[in-house]
Amino acid sequence: MLENFVCSACGEELPLAGSIVFDGRSLCWSCHDDLTCVCERCGERIWRENACGDDTITLCEDCEDRYFEHCAECGRLVAMEDLCYLPDDNDGYCESCRNRLMQEQGVRSYCYKPEPIFYGVGTRYMGVELEIDSAGESDYNARLIRDAANQGQERIYIKHDGSLDEGLEIVTHPMTLSYHMSEMPWQAVIDKARQLGYTSHQSGTCGLHVHVNRSSLGDTYRQQDDTIARILFLVETFWHELLRFSRRTQSQLERWAARYGRKDEPQDVLRSAKGSYNRYTCVNLMPSETIEFRIFRGTLKYNTIIATLQLVEAICDVAAVLSDDEVKGLTWSEFVSRLYEDTTPELIQYLKERRLYVNEPVETSEEV
Repeated sequence: MLENFVCSACGEELPLAGSIVFDGRSLCWSCHDDLTCVCERCGERIWRENACGDDTITLCEDCEDRYFEHCAECGRLVAMEDLCYLPDDNDGYCESCRNRLMQEQGVRSYCYKPEPIFYGVGTRYMGVELEIDSAGESDYNARLIRDAANQGQERIYIKHDGSLDEGLEIVTHPMTLSYHMSEMPWQAVIDKARQLGYTSHQSGTCGLHVHVNRSSLGDTYRQQDDTIARILFLVETFWHELLRFSRRTQSQLERWAARYGRKDEPQDVLRSAKGSYNRYTCVNLMPSETIEFRIFRGTLKYNTIIATLQLVEAICDVAAVLSDDEVKGLTWSEFVSRLYEDTTPELIQYLKERRLYVNEPVETSEEV
């Protein structure tokens, strides 16, 4: 005669062969399946009433505590290795919430530095930091300006800058000069900033900084250093012309973009620069991947922005192709004569406006 057992859950008497013992209790297979489950992290079987997790994953209490956290925004359970974070925020988020919050966050911290996205095809890339002031450090305003530029791509982000009174710092990802001129919607950015009440040139607090990738200045570290030495020498040689070009006052340059001092040889200027640990210099060499031209005053005038980028490109080109002796003998008029109106019309127009090209009357518009 077959031996029977009584299921401790449902009370049904069944053949002993149909029983299964779990956690000291004899269960029929049906109750075993209904009342227990398996942790999807460690594989341990547990009572279903003690199970943790959510509707996407079943976990034992130990695995949930050790390997998972809840998204600080939506509460969804997320594996710790998949948690996402925002700058200056210790809370962990699921990817969806992180992405949404990043879109809503208009002004990033001063230390925010995302992985660069390179736009355009070429070897030389320029990243722009444009400071604007007078209309508030507002997330709402920052999102409007950012959206005017990005249009489905992350071309710019916006940061806090403690040197401004009530403003923002607009930062572009690295772009070729051609991309800045033809695809970066600078005019839309400028129009939106001006519409919101921002100024740049007129505020007196703002700069226009241009980063150039060091890798575009030579194939080797020595070649890059030699080119940088000639760049510094040109800046010192053409200091008075660049001061007029920059629209800065002498006191502003001394505070935010000090010169290294005129030397007889390019390498001497480079040695002086390398001995300086101050980033508030005309050409800041402290970044490891770029050099930063800091001498230009901020502006919300399209032609001035593009002219500035064209000038930086021209200085880098000359420094890269001429020898030390050739650079030492170069005059400003000879430098300007190397420019072509069909490729740098904005620069030549600006040079004429600033009386740095030819002394002919040129109609100008006010800087903003």
